[in-house]
Amino acid sequence: MTTTLILVVGAIVLLTAVYISWRAGRLDRLHIRLELARESLDAALVRRTAVCLELAASRVLDPATSLVLAAAAHEARTAGPEEREHAESDLSRTLRAVVDQERFRDRVAATPAGPDLLEELGAAVAKVLYSRRFYNNAVGVTRAAQRRWLARTLRLAGHTEYPDFFEIDDTPPQALAAE
Repeated sequence: MTTTLILVVGAIVLLTAVYISWRAGRLDRLHIRLELARESLDAALVRRTAVCLELAASRVLDPATSLVLAAAAHEARTAGPEEREHAESDLSRTLRAVVDQERFRDRVAATPAGPDLLEELGAAVAKVLYSRRFYNNAVGVTRAAQRRWLARTLRLAGHTEYPDFFEIDDTPPQALAAE
């Protein structure tokens, strides 16, 4: 009787330890996924900024529009962590104002590098949209896993804080969304 009881208690302890270890490993994998998603989002934002600067320097736009686009791209590129979301949203709004101008696609397509620039711009804008969605999805899943009672009680996430969502206005210009 006591041997059976010891075996049952041992099996319960072993299964509990395996489950806790599995939950801790899952939480660790979620944090790694979150870091990779953040790096992908950062790369997409930097690429969009570079394409915007290239468009501003292409001499396709009038000087005032080029200056406004270059300034917004520069602000997005140099913004610190606290003002990054605001600067990226400003770049999105500026890009929409520039790209959705009448006959924008015709003017850019008429230049030698225009079709490639339009394709690159469309890809960069779409990549930001998808990267942000993927990152915010990873944040939601990670936060939910960190909030579970077992993770909170046993501090399986250590002292890491809840990750923050990255909320920007990333609506693509209509001229690029129509592709």
